[in-house]
Formats: sequence, C-alpha cells, structure tokens
Amino acid sequence: MSRYTLSMARPRVAYEIHTSEDILSKARTYLPPDGLTLIEDAFEFACHAHDGQKRLSGEPYVEHPINTALFLAELNLDAATLAAALLHDVIEDCDVTFDDLRRQFGLEVARLVDGVTKLSKMDLMYSEDGPRYDYDDGQAGSLRKMLVATAQDIRVVLIKLADRLHNMETLSAHSPEKRVAISRETLDIYAPLAHRLGIWDFKWRLEDLAFSFIHPDQYREISRLLTTKRTEREKYILRLSQTLRDELNERGLEAEVMGRPKHIFSIYQKMRKYAEQGKEFSQIYDLFALRVLVPEVHDCYSALGVIHGLYHPIPGEFDDYIANPKDNMYQSLHTAVMYQGNTPLEIQIRTYSMHQVSEYGVAAHWRYKEGEARDRRFEEKMSWLRQLLDWQREVVGAEEFVESVKTDLFQDQVFVYTPKGDIRELPAGSTPIDFAYRIHTDLGHRCIGGKVNGKLMPLYTQLKNGDTVEILTSKLERGPSLDWLNVNLGYANTANARQKIRLWFRKQERGANIQRGKELLSKELHRLSVKMDERDVASLFKYDTGNEFLAALGSGLVSIAQVTSRLAAQQDEAPTQPAAAPVLTWPSSGIEVLGVGDLLTRVSQCCNPIPGDDIIGYITRTRGVSVHRTDCHNIRNESEQERLVSVNWGSGQTLYPVRLRIEAWDRVGLLRDITTLVSQEKVNIASVITTEHEDSSASIYLTLYTTGVGQLSRLFSRLEGVLGVFSVTRSAPEEERGLRIGAGRQN
Repeated sequence: MSRYTLSMARPRVAYEIHTSEDILSKARTYLPPDGLTLIEDAFEFACHAHDGQKRLSGEPYVEHPINTALFLAELNLDAATLAAALLHDVIEDCDVTFDDLRRQFGLEVARLVDGVTKLSKMDLMYSEDGPRYDYDDGQAGSLRKMLVATAQDIRVVLIKLADRLHNMETLSAHSPEKRVAISRETLDIYAPLAHRLGIWDFKWRLEDLAFSFIHPDQYREISRLLTTKRTEREKYILRLSQTLRDELNERGLEAEVMGRPKHIFSIYQKMRKYAEQGKEFSQIYDLFALRVLVPEVHDCYSALGVIHGLYHPIPGEFDDYIANPKDNMYQSLHTAVMYQGNTPLEIQIRTYSMHQVSEYGVAAHWRYKEGEARDRRFEEKMSWLRQLLDWQREVVGAEEFVESVKTDLFQDQVFVYTPKGDIRELPAGSTPIDFAYRIHTDLGHRCIGGKVNGKLMPLYTQLKNGDTVEILTSKLERGPSLDWLNVNLGYANTANARQKIRLWFRKQERGANIQRGKELLSKELHRLSVKMDERDVASLFKYDTGNEFLAALGSGLVSIAQVTSRLAAQQDEAPTQPAAAPVLTWPSSGIEVLGVGDLLTRVSQCCNPIPGDDIIGYITRTRGVSVHRTDCHNIRNESEQERLVSVNWGSGQTLYPVRLRIEAWDRVGLLRDITTLVSQEKVNIASVITTEHEDSSASIYLTLYTTGVGQLSRLFSRLEGVLGVFSVTRSAPEEERGLRIGAGRQN
C-alpha cells in the first residue's frame, strides 16, 4: 500500500476486549522492566475497581481507561502516565480514595489521577440544549484548573486529551443533542489544545470525529468524494514520491519521500477558506503535497536547493520554520513548486526528529525519567502557557475567561518588533491596539494612532510577521473608545486587550455606563428596525433589570455584536422580507473542487452538464478546471486519469432583501466608496437610488440581498466609517417607492 493516505477518523461501531498484553507489548519497546510491572499492577487494579460497570455503548467500563492508556503508549509516555491513565476514573467512579492510590502506586501516580479527576467535569461551554452563554465561576474554574495543570504537569492534560479521544470514538451511544454539544466543545477546546501542544495525531483525530457529528452530511460527502478518486490520487503521489526520491539520492542525499496525509476537517476548512478568498486554481498549492525526511538539519537546506533546481518555485510560497520554529515547537521548510510546468505541488522538508515533534509535540520532548533533569528547551517552549495564566488573574467574568483562552491561547501567532528591536509574540490577527495593550495597559489607554514599518496605518490594521510597530499616544489623560470593542470594526482582536478596555469602562460611573448603553441599544434597534423593549433584550442575557443590562452594555461587558447575535437567534429569521422583493436562493459558490474549494470553473460544451447531473472535473493546461458529465465520451476516453478531480454542485444559500437609507455629506466619490465597501462585504446590490438636498447632503437608498441580521449589523458598522456618512438606517419600502416616483435621481 502507498505511504500516501487520506486520513479519516470514524466513530467506532463495535468494541473489542483488551488484555494487559496489548499495552505491555507497546510499552515494552521503550520502557524498563520495573515500569512494565507498574503498568501491569495498575491494569489489574483498574479491572477489579471497574468490575461490573458498563458504558452506554454496552462495553465493559474498563475498556475506556485501557484505550486511554493505549493512545498514550503510542506517544511513548512514561510508566507513571500509563498507570495513571488506567486508573484515571477510579477515584470518581469507584470506591477508591487518593490515599489508596498513594499507598498502592506511589505519590506521583496518585497526583496524576487526582489531577485528571479534578478535570473530569469539563462541560464548559455547551449543554445538551445547545450553546451556553451563562458561564458560571465553576465552569471557568474548571478550565482554569486544566491550564494550571498543564503548566505544572502536562501529563495530566495528555491523559485528559486521550480520555476525550476515546470518548469521541464511542460518542454514538449518546443522544444526538449531546453528541453535537460534546463535539462542539471538542472543536473549541480540546483539538486546539492538542494543536497548541503540537500533538498532530490527536488534533486531526479529534477534529474529524467532532466534524462527523456536527456536520454529518458534509462529512459523508467529503468521505465519498475522497474514496471515489483515492486509487488514482495515490498512484499519482506514489509516482511523484519515487521521482523526487531518485533525484535526491542521485545527488547524495539519503531521503524518505512520502505523500502528506489530508484529513476531512482540514479539507472542509480549506473549501470554506478558498470560497471566501475567491482564489483561482493557479493559486492553490496543496492539492498535491509531499513530505521529505532527511537525517540532519543541513540536509534540509540541501534538499531544498535540489528541489528548487528541479522545479520552478512559486514566488511568495516559501517558509522557514526551522530557523523560526512555531510556538508549538513545529519545525520544517515549506515550499511550493510547479511540477512539470502545470501542477502546483507543496513540499515539506524536515529531519526525522522534527517529524517526531510535528506528530507528537510536547510528548516527543518528555523528560520525566527518574534522575534526569528537565529539558530546558522544553521548559522555555512552555513559558507561553505560564504567561497566559498570569494574564488570566485579571479576568473577572467566566465568559471573558473562556473567550481569552480561545483567542490568546489557541490561535496561531505572529512575531512583531518594537521600535527598539525587541520581539513581541501576538495572536494572529492582532492590531496596533492589541500590541499597545500587550506592552502596557496605560499605553493602550492613551493610544491615538500607530505606525507599522514607519507608515501611519489605521488602528484596525492586522499585523504580519516581521512588522515593526510604533504606538502614538496622547499627552492628555484619556481612555479607550468603546468602538474598540465592536468586533465588526476589528480594532481589538485579542482577549487581553478587550479585557483591559472593559475594565477601564467598568471603573467609570454607573450612571454614565447606563446612559451609554441606552444610546447604543437604541441606535442598534433603530438600525435593524427591531421593536423590543430594553427589558426584553435584558431578559435574553438573563439580567434581572434593564439598568443592569444597560450598565453592562455601556461598560463593554456585553458587546453590540452579542446583542445582534442574540436578537437574530430570538427572531429566528433574517431581515423582514417585503412582498415586492422575493427571497433569492442560488448556489453560493458555483462548483466545488474537492480538497480545494471554490474555483472559477468552466462548464464544458461537449456534454453541457446541468445541476443534478453527476459531474467530474478535468484539469486543463491553461484554463483551470473544466466540468463534464461523468458519462461524457471525452472523459471515458481520457488517457491522463491523474488530471481528473472530483467536483460537485455548490451548496445553496438563501439571501433576503433589505433596504438601507444612508445620510451623508455629498462629495465626489461618495457612491463609489459605499458600493465598493458593500462589495467587499460580499453583499449583492439590487438597486441604488440617490437624492441630493439643498444643504449639500445626500440620501442614498440601497436595496441589498443579505444572509441575515449578523451580516447586516456588520455592514452598518462598516458603512458608518465611510468619510462623510453620518447616518445608516433601515428604510421603509414605501419611502423608496415615493422616491422612484418623485424627483430623485435613479442610478
């Protein structure tokens, strides 16, 4: 079988009974004999403690801790960790105490089991009824405990990740609602944590399993398409691998070349990402991907030189993660080339030891063997977690804590420079405001502008690796703007900055916060043409009184974006639909190419496929992908089968008509700026009517097709930032009809 595989994590439908030998056979390859004795004793103890207990799936309960230990044995973890994995449920579910474990297995194992037990009630963000917004201190405390445990002894969290992985594999035994709830938590917390710790094997398995329960139809469709063309793809990758291996060997480089595995959730994300970016086929470089493994670091750069000499490198598609490792210890060279002149090919180059780290992350750096000093490099790499825990001491609310973990902990990072040349690490998507608050709270409060690489840039500019950032400050005492908390405007994108901004507003007078909140709510309800009392809105957030809610809104504890989201959920519908403007439904993204996403495709003239036909794509040499019916005679007679790709008709999207009234000071280019912004938000414009007034102002009426209230609210915020615009509101249908008949000028 080819080394190139398409990874698919599927829920288990049956179970098998394991014995102690299943674990010992794996552990025997790397552990000393005394460690095997500890594992065998823990196995016998767990079997006795869980005797008679069964899981919802019907299997003996002890199978769960056994599978948890088997996952960790695959990571070559120490004997104490495997023993604790076998025993991790005995304190909670059996008549066993911490002292019992300490006497039987020692203090180290007992502490690991106790640490996992304290994390066992980790249903943080979701209940069987769906997402939970009313986080309490106990739930936030559970997450905080997990992070503290990670900083103090990461083995506790490794056991918890393995525990969650087996729970996901047997999740089918739960109700559909609970399956979705647990899967969402897995995608939000556990899979990102596995990624942050560099454990790729756990990450992709957790993601695919969770995806299969949250979006079962998309999961099955991608699985079907992958299976359909798997044989042809594997043959093509095998030929590529052999060709490159021979070329490297001829130049004296001992290398192993294999296909880079893809998993279903990453393909789904890629399809969505490329649809948003509108990329063409020529811009997509990982439809086919290879991985090159070599013995030493200098061999990586030698192999890179050989590859660039053989194939034309694609400009801007080279990354050196060996000289600049990622914060989860990942190292590789990434490059993209054109193979045989017309096929984009992504290649990763790394050493065998780097490959171990990329697959197993922190587990590959484990240094808990008796008498051995801890790995200093490993300790340095884990400093990000301890730093994050220091920041969290300032967090008051549980919801803020969960938000901060999901943004500042689980996002990719960028590295930027201060004017003095010091490096600062920030989450991807950070802005000059985020940078200012990361340096010092007072610097953020006094920020009035920012220079990026010496140029004055808007405060919502997203920073990139290598940028030099200088913050301009006010000489007078001032505070942050509440607009910085509006996610639609994109000023502050890290939880660290938003928390400090909220804290500043909380310290202001309660009366001022209530008045500010009243103004914000009134403006948003008026813009969206929603008729609700402030007490009704407060009840959506479970505040007892309207003033409490308004104070929270005015202080930034509740954002306008959250209000819009909750109103949309409450109404359970998109903007009101006038009878004269029908709802539109059409394919949102044309034709989807498997593993790539949305492309500008061409329907072939030889067979003229229409929606509903079974179709297949053919990679042309100059015009992207042409789409044919599967029974087309040109396809049946095609000799280059590797150029055929799986495609399907795009998914449907419902758009709703809505009319906006924009009041602005008239100027040259006003209409152009407005329509350009609307287009950037991917909103369709059905009609535009403008009218001028004697005071040099103008009214612009737009009829748009939007996906719902969330998109509409974001559009309001963006339009209000256009130069000269001073009011954006919903417009009544009869108001526009009067303009069509009156003296207005129609465009």
